[in-house]
Amino acid sequence: MNQPKLHVLLLAILASLVLAPAALAQRETHNLNLDWRLHVGDPSRADARDFDDSAWKLVTLPRAWNEDDAFSKDIKDHSTGVAWYRKHFTLTAAQLDNTKIFIEFEGVRQAAEVYVNGKHVGRGENGIMAFGFDITGQLVAGENIIAVRTDNAWDYREKETNQRYQWADKNFNANYGGITKNVRLHITKKLYQTLPLYSNLKTTGVYIYAVDFDIKNRAATIHAESEVRNETGKSQAALYTMEIPALGVKVSAAAPVNIAPGETAVLKASARAKNIDFWSWGHGALYDVRTTISVAGKTVDTVTTRTGFRKTEYANGMITLNDRVIQMHGYAQRTSNEWPAIGASVPAWLSDFSNGLMVESGGNLVRWMHITPWKQDVESCDRVGLIQAMPAGDSERDVTGRRWEQRVEVMRDAIIYNRNNPSILFYESGNNGVSEAHMIEMRALRDKYDPHGGRASGSRDMLNSKIAEYGGHMLYINKSARIPFWQMEYSRDEGLRKYWDDYSPPYHKDGDGPLYRNAPAAVYNRNQDSHAIENIVRWYDYWRERPGTGRRVNSGGTNIIFSDSNTHHRGSENYRRSGEVDAMRIPKDGFHAHKVMWDAWVDIERPAAHIIGHWNYAPGTVKNICVVSSADAVELFLNGKSLGRGAQSHRFLYTFENIAWQPGELRAAGYDTAGKKVTEAVIQTAGEPAALRLKNIGKANYHADGHDLALVEFEVVDADGRRCPTALDLVEFELDGPAEWRGGIGHGRADNYILSKTLPVECGVNRVLIRTTRQPGAITLRARSGSLRSATLTLHSVEYPSHNGLAALQPAPEIALPDRGPTPAGLSYKISRTPVGVVSVRAGSNAADAAKSYDDDETTAWTSANDLAGAWIEYTLERPAKLDEITLRLTGWRQRSYPVSITLDGVEIHRDATPKSLGYVTLAVKPAVAGKVVRIELQGSSEARDAFTMSEVAAKENASTGADKIGGKTLSIGEVEFYEILK
Repeated sequence: MNQPKLHVLLLAILASLVLAPAALAQRETHNLNLDWRLHVGDPSRADARDFDDSAWKLVTLPRAWNEDDAFSKDIKDHSTGVAWYRKHFTLTAAQLDNTKIFIEFEGVRQAAEVYVNGKHVGRGENGIMAFGFDITGQLVAGENIIAVRTDNAWDYREKETNQRYQWADKNFNANYGGITKNVRLHITKKLYQTLPLYSNLKTTGVYIYAVDFDIKNRAATIHAESEVRNETGKSQAALYTMEIPALGVKVSAAAPVNIAPGETAVLKASARAKNIDFWSWGHGALYDVRTTISVAGKTVDTVTTRTGFRKTEYANGMITLNDRVIQMHGYAQRTSNEWPAIGASVPAWLSDFSNGLMVESGGNLVRWMHITPWKQDVESCDRVGLIQAMPAGDSERDVTGRRWEQRVEVMRDAIIYNRNNPSILFYESGNNGVSEAHMIEMRALRDKYDPHGGRASGSRDMLNSKIAEYGGHMLYINKSARIPFWQMEYSRDEGLRKYWDDYSPPYHKDGDGPLYRNAPAAVYNRNQDSHAIENIVRWYDYWRERPGTGRRVNSGGTNIIFSDSNTHHRGSENYRRSGEVDAMRIPKDGFHAHKVMWDAWVDIERPAAHIIGHWNYAPGTVKNICVVSSADAVELFLNGKSLGRGAQSHRFLYTFENIAWQPGELRAAGYDTAGKKVTEAVIQTAGEPAALRLKNIGKANYHADGHDLALVEFEVVDADGRRCPTALDLVEFELDGPAEWRGGIGHGRADNYILSKTLPVECGVNRVLIRTTRQPGAITLRARSGSLRSATLTLHSVEYPSHNGLAALQPAPEIALPDRGPTPAGLSYKISRTPVGVVSVRAGSNAADAAKSYDDDETTAWTSANDLAGAWIEYTLERPAKLDEITLRLTGWRQRSYPVSITLDGVEIHRDATPKSLGYVTLAVKPAVAGKVVRIELQGSSEARDAFTMSEVAAKENASTGADKIGGKTLSIGEVEFYEILK
């Protein structure tokens, strides 16, 4: 069936759901997003039923009232204030007959006062999580009106306590105000399964989980538990049934459970399931689980929960998914996940598009930052197969009193709301470390509300916590043989997609632009070449300590950030440009670098290559060409002629120096250790700009719901249709038909061209967004620029059915999703080196602390006296060993270099100053014979000087290496490891 016909069929199904028979057979769930009235301001009596809102702006939710600010203003300048939303809808007498009716808000920023037919029914204030109200008694047959007063003041205070919220922060939490997430209406019988809305309903809903996994034979035991409430006024004998149609599972509880009037009970059922397609990285295998309550053989209530099943383990410093070790590589992404002139409130397909790109780039994890992601992003990650780390709400530090209570409440609500989403593997208790007492409290929430979900409870740091189940520093490399450590943020540099390199227009060299806090500007104003190379170098720090490299390993890290974000920034633009894609999700070269390096669970699985940059230069240009590749060797060819093999560094980076440009084809061939070609990459010279080209990036058809968005790419191409990579032309647009222009983003104007119908291409390409209206029809976009051949594109929006102001939930997915296939069988890594243990230690000074240098606790260290005579330590190994490498975590690792001599049974095997690092240094040694006693001795004063500029980080973070606490004649070791490389 072709896509347009399928789309029509789906809409017909939606219409049949909306226009269901008047009598309520069982639960109804309605999309309440359509046709709200919006007014920015605080008019009197706006809550009243008879208030005249006919002159207010007609909008479809989700909709930030200040969406125009997104990327046009600095985060600190986002518009704040009061805005009202009003919704008219009609209910029949049958829908009100002996039923319960609930309204669910996925989230409002910052606070919402909710009124139904003029009566105040409740308040939501935290600006993050979903909340709901029982509005049964406030509704009438006929027209009903919901009015919501929103307030997104930065300094909003909780009404009952007068306490501000820690996460209302002008650094990271972009302030898109109003009803920015979906709204639903639920109608049930009075014996019903509750909603997972602890605020304000105090209910927990349905919980689905699997245990007793047999991954090889694709089997597990599936459990369903539903909180059921009886408000019928009499006892009910409720029989509980779980059904998974796709797995052929249908099982009922052994007997009905008698639930007294006003009582809430938890009903349960379980069954062994076979032929399960387990959820995995890049494989969003999901199932609909139907849980049903029946009384005397008659169905009363059915809830369908979409979920997936996967097995997890967090032990031995590693993370295991479906019995296979996986090293985390992905992104620390702002939870707003925003787009220009829209903010966070995009249609579900666009969430899938954006989150799917993380998977396409090789990412397996998104660490949402500071606050819980909205349900749409959570469900999107389920579909695309992207692991999530879910925070609650915080800023940059632990807190106490009411502010901590607020964080606990948000985590409780988030766990309950999202515990059936298989992509969530981590509950993050803080963007920074929390106290052990607070970690106990957070883990207890997990144990109470999600004891069987296979999720780890932890936080940033927590390096010596006895309670946290994972941890890891923000900036530095941590290793463990106990709980997994993965780094929460790394590679913080920034750079616009507009800048290729030093040799391409607009000729932006690293460092062009203003300084930031007296730091070198280069790291905050990079071009694509150097930004991609920095990403390669930084990832190598993690990859070289991966599983298989010893008893103590690193479990990966998340690069900050995935897409450019209208949050904390340090360059000349008013937004952060650290993304591997820009704000319109157009890839930068860093995206392709990650795609090469990350295309594996741990060790390299599928060799790949990417040539960094383009091949359109002025005659006489000579430059270094860099190739990122997972092959073992790379050869470069220009128009078929070999330019030799590149110098390899940081495992994945191959550099070819002083390559003279010639028009034509540049090809990189990658070889394995046997010399067999295993991959190649090609770039070509494009001709002179000849035409514009428009391309619909999204769906074949769009919903005429006033919310759907079309994403259109525009390019400058040559006569053969090849993109011109150095084009910077201004393009003018005309839009006709039932659509609203939202535009895109460009550079060179203070407002970044937000909402402008004139936009530049950058590196030959850019994109725009067009929003549908409530009217269906053909939408025509025309583009022109100077002498270039113009382009025209026609899109189609189709009617979105509704009845009495209610609509069915939109189907998902609506676009093709990435699929890496099920979890591969077999090990994901080979053991590359063997650790040799220590049985005893002695030291020239402070000998009582000597064992702290190999205790698998990075918060402890042995530190000698500030005297060269005592600056030595000696280890007796568990067996004679011919060592190949010694790995050290030295105090002040980023800032201090130690001149050391290392001997094995008295024979010197290494002498040099240790390099500065982001955590660990590995020293190659070449002993002639095996030995048992290793002596490490300081040979002179250590040098203290910053090696890695991190000036945007707080002073306490800069000091956290401990470099300022030791003397120049001191040797200080946090961890030491001894290795033999397997030949």
